[in-house]
Amino acid sequence: MESRMFTVITTRRSTRRFKDTPVPEDLLRQVIEAGRYAPSGGNNQTTHFLVIRDENVKEKLAAQAEAAFASMEITPDTYKSLAGSIRASQKGGYVFHYHAPVLVLLANRKDYGNNMADCCCALENMAIMANALDLGSCYINQINWLREDPDMLSYLRELGLKENERVYASLALGYADTADGLPVREALPRKGNDVTWIG
Repeated sequence: MESRMFTVITTRRSTRRFKDTPVPEDLLRQVIEAGRYAPSGGNNQTTHFLVIRDENVKEKLAAQAEAAFASMEITPDTYKSLAGSIRASQKGGYVFHYHAPVLVLLANRKDYGNNMADCCCALENMAIMANALDLGSCYINQINWLREDPDMLSYLRELGLKENERVYASLALGYADTADGLPVREALPRKGNDVTWIG
């Protein structure tokens, strides 16, 4: 018999279309707290959560990201998803956060060896909690790719990013733009992620 937690994990899917309905404060706080309780290297707990609900801030982040990506060139070695962001930005109208009501940026110390791992552990906890609360979410990487971009860094510091921090992961969060407002939950079969049992 599958546990409720196993079902919540296996039915978590990325949401890329959101309603403009605000996320209730109590649910948002549960999602953030789930992230804060994630494991961290040496129990350092240095992940910094920037929870953005302000539409003007999200618009400015999207515009800065679009400008930065539009100036990049695609090479044969460009990561597929990054190439997609570059192409979309060069076309115009690119909004990396899918107009989600909430954008959570996860930052950590740039000189800390577990920075991305700790941020991603927190993000996964939040994505699972979001699914349990009937919210849609999507792990997005665009600010991570621009973490050393001077204009982006300058603006993020205005928002509260510390001098020695960089953003390593982001989560779009809100109600899915579906008929019932629930995220799509059909579990997809795994095509990779091999498992080798030893003993």
